Amino acid sequence: MRKVIAAINMSLDGFCDHTTLIADEEIHDHYTKLLSNAGTLLYGRITYQLMEYWQPFVKNPSGEKSFDDFAVIIDKVPKIVFSRTLKKVEWETATLATKDIKDEVSELKQQAGKDILVGSRSIIVSLLNLHLIDELQLCIQPIIAGKGLALFENIHDRNEFKLIKTKVLNSSGSMILYYEPLKK
Repeated sequence: MRKVIAAINMSLDGFCDHTTLIADEEIHDHYTKLLSNAGTLLYGRITYQLMEYWQPFVKNPSGEKSFDDFAVIIDKVPKIVFSRTLKKVEWETATLATKDIKDEVSELKQQAGKDILVGSRSIIVSLLNLHLIDELQLCIQPIIAGKGLALFENIHDRNEFKLIKTKVLNSSGSMILYYEPLKK
């Protein structure tokens, strides 16, 4: 059975706006390694369109190793996009979800293969509400954003987790907290 791993960057005050957070070499290296162990990426429309940014760097590298390595790996991993408005996706390794999120993810979990990685706030919230997250990785960055998208907005009920590991990113002072849900 495949694990569903939700991994996202957030500020100290709980916001997850990509435009206000740190994206240095060490963070890119961390996510490159995480993506190399993923068999599928799950995105909502907004995050998918944000991540399309990386496509040109596969054919035209920037010259910054961690940046380019991230672009190559994110390009390779198959992506499933949940959207009510997109009619097609351009990224060769992306497809639109054909089922509702509960059915799609439950089916994916039963398949053999590498882990399922979720990096989209809306999908993380949906899967937390459905109790389909097997591991939660929060990269807490030493920034107080003051505003933005609150990561845990719209959670319907209590979710309890057990801390299983921590990792400090020395260059930015970010800390990654690894949690698994306590089963009810």
